[in-house]
Amino acid sequence: MRTLKTGISWIDDVIPEGLPLKSTTVITGPGGSGKPLIGETFVTAWLKKGGSVIFMALQYPGSEFVAESIKGVTGVDINDYKEKTIFLQLDTEISEYQEVNKHLIHANLVKPEVWEKVLNLASAKLPDEGPGVLIFCSALNLLLFSPTYGDLIFEKIKSTIVSNTDKTYLFSVSTSAKAEEISQLEEIADNLILSRSENTPFQLFMKVLKMRDVSYNSAEVQVPISTKILEHIKEMADHSRSKVLPAILKT
Repeated sequence: MRTLKTGISWIDDVIPEGLPLKSTTVITGPGGSGKPLIGETFVTAWLKKGGSVIFMALQYPGSEFVAESIKGVTGVDINDYKEKTIFLQLDTEISEYQEVNKHLIHANLVKPEVWEKVLNLASAKLPDEGPGVLIFCSALNLLLFSPTYGDLIFEKIKSTIVSNTDKTYLFSVSTSAKAEEISQLEEIADNLILSRSENTPFQLFMKVLKMRDVSYNSAEVQVPISTKILEHIKEMADHSRSKVLPAILKT
């Protein structure tokens, strides 16, 4: 398997050959433009194809928020894929990491050495089947706000992207802050997807800007998620982020 064909029409229309495996995809766009929701759609396709997923949803304080968001967006209950998923929960109050159970690891992800350790640990725990292991990290910008570790974790993220040969990474990043750093991630990513939103009614749109070694259609497409669901998930993420960012600012 060289690519993942999602079987989702609005994605397959723009990436007909599928998402390249063992590559890094960055979903970029302004704050509130639904980037993680596009990522969650790829995640559900990945799980349905037999792959495993490591979740690093930095904007949420718990895995239950991720599950609620995915169910709202795709209708998929990720609890049905429990043996194929691990959640890495940001916890700035601990020095390194703590294995809560086989599906949940709390970790101080602002520290570069912890980032690397827990990704390797989680990857080793998951079955490498189907398309393999996908690491999905949403709201990646938040880590860059750490006064002590922001620059260091940024360099670690860049080296992760540049040196990657054996895993598939999917990052969502906001262009509303840390614009210079985000432009660097956009430049070195194998695949780049732009997300934007419109109000009244609230709608999401996606455009593929580059893909590694596969053809793609650069036409913008609307992401078919109802306004009601979009508004609920945005409120949930905004509320959660307001708690996460102050904790990172103290590290």
